[in-house]
Amino acid sequence: MSTISLHKLHLAEAGRLRRFFQRRLRNREDAADATQETFLRMLDVPPTTIIENPQAYLFQVAKSVARSASVRRSAEASLFVSEEAAMTAADDAPGQERILLGRQQLLLMAKAIEQLPNRCQQVFILSRLHGLANGEIAELLGISRNMVEKHIIRALLHCRKVRAEIFS
Repeated sequence: MSTISLHKLHLAEAGRLRRFFQRRLRNREDAADATQETFLRMLDVPPTTIIENPQAYLFQVAKSVARSASVRRSAEASLFVSEEAAMTAADDAPGQERILLGRQQLLLMAKAIEQLPNRCQQVFILSRLHGLANGEIAELLGISRNMVEKHIIRALLHCRKVRAEIFS
C-alpha cells in the first residue's frame, strides 16, 4: 500500500478506527495506541500488494490489533497482585548482569530517540514518557493532531528498527 493511499485512509478512517478501539478496549489511551499500531501494521504491507477494499482490510488489521491488546491486557492483569501477596512473594530482583544489560539497551534507545528530528523527538517524548494524549500534544505544540500521529509513527518505526538491531 502506498504512503499516499495510507495517508488518505488515515484521514478518512482514523476517527472511526479510534472509536472502534474505544468500544473494544474501554480506554482512551489504549485506543490511541491501538490506532497507531494498526496504521503501523498497514505501513508494513508491501507496496505491490493490491488491496481491493482498503477500509475492510484496515478493520481486519484493527481486529487483530484488538485481539492482541486483549490478550496482552489479560496477561498483564495476572502479573499484578495485591500488596499483601506481594509482601509474601519471593524477591525476583534482577541480577547485576541483567541490570547492566538493561541500562545499555536503554542508553541505545535514548540515542535512537536523540537521532530523531527535533519536533518528532518532542512529540514522542511528550506521548511516551509524559503520557500526554495526542490532542494535548497538538495543542501544546501548535500542530495538528494528524501531524502528532505522523511524528509518533515515525518515531515508533525508528525505535522498532533500532530495537531489532539491538536484539539481533
